[in-house]
Amino acid sequence: MLPEDPIMLMSVVNTKLRDEYNSPEALWEGLDVDGKVITDRLAAAGYRYNREKNQFISQ
Repeated sequence: MLPEDPIMLMSVVNTKLRDEYNSPEALWEGLDVDGKVITDRLAAAGYRYNREKNQFISQ
């Protein structure tokens, strides 16, 4: 279960990307979640995915 708070969500997602998954798509599939919903929630909080760093960063 992913946290509702956008900052906690970003932290959990980035930790999983760093430690377990090589892309957000692999993470969404591995956790069986709707990636668009997560990406939209992070974007609304001012975060976007940086493929080079494999993490969500502040816009």
